[in-house]
Amino acid sequence: MEKATCPCAPTAGGGPSGARTEPVSAFLLGSSTTTPQASPQVTGLAPRRLAWSVLQAVAAGAYADTALERALKDSSLPPRDRALATDLAYGAIRQRALLDGWITAHGRLPAERQPPKLRWLLHVGLYQLLFLQRVPASAAVSTTVQLAREGGLERLAPVVNGLLRNVQRQREALAADPNLADPQPWQGLPLPEDPAASLALRQSLPLWLARELLTWQSPDAVEGFALASNTPPPLDLRINSLRTDRATLLDQLAQAGLRAAPLPDLPEGLTLLERPGDLRALPGYAEGLWSVQDRQAQRIVLLLDPQPGETLLDACAAPGGKATHCAERMANQGEVWAVDRSAARLQRLAINAERLGLHTLHPLATNAATLLEEHPSWRGRFDRILLDAPCSGLGTLARHADARWRQTPATITELETLQATLLAALAPLLAPGGHFVYATCTVHPRENQGQMAAFLCLQPHWKLAQERQWWPQPGGGDGFYAALFVDQGVDQGMGGGGATGGGGGGGGGGSEAGGAAGVGASAAGEGGAGTAGEESWEGGVRGSD
Repeated sequence: MEKATCPCAPTAGGGPSGARTEPVSAFLLGSSTTTPQASPQVTGLAPRRLAWSVLQAVAAGAYADTALERALKDSSLPPRDRALATDLAYGAIRQRALLDGWITAHGRLPAERQPPKLRWLLHVGLYQLLFLQRVPASAAVSTTVQLAREGGLERLAPVVNGLLRNVQRQREALAADPNLADPQPWQGLPLPEDPAASLALRQSLPLWLARELLTWQSPDAVEGFALASNTPPPLDLRINSLRTDRATLLDQLAQAGLRAAPLPDLPEGLTLLERPGDLRALPGYAEGLWSVQDRQAQRIVLLLDPQPGETLLDACAAPGGKATHCAERMANQGEVWAVDRSAARLQRLAINAERLGLHTLHPLATNAATLLEEHPSWRGRFDRILLDAPCSGLGTLARHADARWRQTPATITELETLQATLLAALAPLLAPGGHFVYATCTVHPRENQGQMAAFLCLQPHWKLAQERQWWPQPGGGDGFYAALFVDQGVDQGMGGGGATGGGGGGGGGGSEAGGAAGVGASAAGEGGAGTAGEESWEGGVRGSD
């Protein structure tokens, strides 16, 4: 019979919390009270259609930021709709596990066994019902049903309508409960007894990561990590101290009607208190007065503490936020070699360096692991080296919507090997007495403390001067690890002069975004008017910069 072939048909007799649901036959046999009627007046389809297309692209392997950027570039959506499409796409990707939980609770088959196109469309509708209070429930349901009709799922439109309305009624019942002041999006679902499985469902995390987190931190700390990972990050800027100062830029932003505030303990940092439109339209962008960079990422160069006239290597430099920060801190005097395997991303770095007025940057497209082989004269050459290593990005889940679904225990092992290879390859390039900073935007101990313990055994003449792990915070700031090593000055005949300058300030870190010129293509990441591109704060995890 037909009802047996509709895997997402709502179950009869009530949802997981006992809320009343319509009989399955009502959705499949054309009941006039439940079958959605054609409505040519349905509006607001365009941003939802775009978000649905992004979810399908990501499921097929695309990076979320790339898929959204491409979709928005090809659209003519006004700013308000661009913001909604961005929120829907990133939010639904981030909350995939929780949204699947609702489909499984109300469908005949688990979410993973649903037709993919139907599964991702339901995610668009469910995300609006559970997370977007500004969207009326009726609009969330009607637009999703209409998209089913227009998007090749016409036969399943009644099923989409039924499932979403069941969830809507269940959530309305919870909201009316005087004992629940503010029902959470997961409330109403049956939760597993296993703490890790419950965490994974409630906070939309991979089960393997939930298990690991509970071995690293207390349950309360892990809940804080999960909250931060599901909260869209703020937009932080770093002023170009060669061209302006923080007070002047704050005044310019205020005159343009934008509220901003200085970031404590970061001399060049400030944060925008509201989402702007196109970043290229902000005061000072064209003049090179600022770059977009997460507050924690700004701490990394302060830890490295580059000095004017030095020779510095940024070994995994693109998109270039830290490399340009180094050049600014060096007063545009000396050499900053920005190495990355991607020539295209280095080209954007060079364009951004020109915008910022920096002429000490030297982009070099090559593999950092083979630098000594390609440039034997570089042995012992660099006063300071920054290895912002490729990593799992577990400290930046808030800004990289799809990152949590890309990493597995196996990829962590692969990254450990790559990180160890880079460390071993770059160590000989440091001058006696030089400073070396290893940084990641992850919280995984094997990529951080474990990696450093093993590395230090191979460098007996190096001293670990500072080491710190930052966890992501709901109020802003990515999770980051940073370790500062100082060569004890043992000259092993490797050549190169001694390093100058002090040890540096406070440690810190975070994934940065917006370092390169591509920042102009993005406008708001979460809730803003534009897309999140290569250098945006919602970019896909391809390293920590």
